Amino acid sequence: MESVAAALREAGALRFGDFVLKSGQASPVYIDLRGLVSRPRLLRQVADLLFQAAKDAGLQYDCVCGVPYTALPLATIVCSENQVPMLIRRKEAKDYGTKRLVEGAINPGETCLIIEDVVTSGSSVLETAEVLQKEGLKVTDAVVLLDREQGGKARLEERGIRLHSVCTLSGVLEILQQQGEVNVEMVEKVKRFIQANMFEPVARNGPAPVKRFCKELSFSARAELPGVHPTAARLLTLMEKKQTNLCLSADVTSSKELLQLAAILGPSICILKTHIDILDDFTPEVVKELRALADRHEFMIFEDRKFADIGNTVKHQYKGGVFRIASWSDIINAHVVPGPGAVKGLKEVGVPLQRGCLLIAQMSSQGSLATGEYTKAAVQMAEDNSDFVFGFISGSRVSNKPEFLHLTPGVQLQTGGDNLGQKYLSPKEVISEKGSDIIIVGRGILSASDRLQEAEKYRRAAWESYVSRLGICAED
Repeated sequence: MESVAAALREAGALRFGDFVLKSGQASPVYIDLRGLVSRPRLLRQVADLLFQAAKDAGLQYDCVCGVPYTALPLATIVCSENQVPMLIRRKEAKDYGTKRLVEGAINPGETCLIIEDVVTSGSSVLETAEVLQKEGLKVTDAVVLLDREQGGKARLEERGIRLHSVCTLSGVLEILQQQGEVNVEMVEKVKRFIQANMFEPVARNGPAPVKRFCKELSFSARAELPGVHPTAARLLTLMEKKQTNLCLSADVTSSKELLQLAAILGPSICILKTHIDILDDFTPEVVKELRALADRHEFMIFEDRKFADIGNTVKHQYKGGVFRIASWSDIINAHVVPGPGAVKGLKEVGVPLQRGCLLIAQMSSQGSLATGEYTKAAVQMAEDNSDFVFGFISGSRVSNKPEFLHLTPGVQLQTGGDNLGQKYLSPKEVISEKGSDIIIVGRGILSASDRLQEAEKYRRAAWESYVSRLGICAED
């Protein structure tokens, strides 16, 4: 292992220093094994170590599946060299042909060994195990090159999966320290980082593995989770950076007022929500200026279109027409009433542009029918389309998967309602008690004489509620 540790360090797969992860979080260690595909000798060495780890553990298995994507070439070498049948798990089903999530000869009842490159929380292994188990395969063990020792092993064991690692991060640190590659200070710094970013095991709830954490994850930690949508990662990152989980509902009819709101309140918000079709004086130049303001003040644009037609229609509504929403809006939303065809139509436009979608799982109006089975169907549709859907419009947390964000409308500092059936909750109720992530505020800010001052009140109230949920003290 000593030679491989040195080779990984030399290849840049394992680096120590001061790094900023995509979440904006500062980290003293950076691990990325994707580049191994360009170093065939090292790739083979790693594959041999994985096979030997399985052999040393006395594992019995009928086939092997590598977690996509980095572990796929490793699994390929293991299977090719040792004449073991291999399965390939797709991240999403094809919409043509067999539409299968797992490729290869599947024999229900057989045992499949999962191979992974790095385990942090264990979420990627759990996702792969769930897919394989749905095909009737048994999953009892997983082999990994590097265990980051952040709780993944315990979480997998809670799900009945034993993790066998070739090495641990602390073991690699010790080897590299002995080789003079890292000093004692860096070793201690990495160990402190690991301890501060642990994923705690949870009790099993039902037959399917669910990524649920006893310890609330910060926005920046959630941005780093495997499989998190790019739009969600960007949003979580800017929320942490700007210390805001406030979405402004800019329901105004004048383009001038819309742009003024974006310019003045942009620094206080993470999202600006529009109803572009209520503008009396819309021109393409308006969204061009709005897009420039969003980039300058680092907020995302959310067109509250609530798509609710058949797939082919919503596809054209999203891409074309007068508003050409897909060309400027980071986020859209959709009802689940039309079924999965609507999401599929929107996906065809949004995915290539790296846009994201929110599904309407609950509504804040009195007497809303978006409850119970409807909400469950929305969650399932989101999970089935996680390459495009990254969260929900809801009154509370409807999914325990931390990759999904929850945005809640109907928020005011003073709770109550209006004469049209709108119910209002406070930021504390929404964030601390109901588990939502972002408050959506419209009239509470727009009706104020000093909109910036009022927006800051909402921003502070929502952010302090989030920090309280994490169990730490907010800084002044």
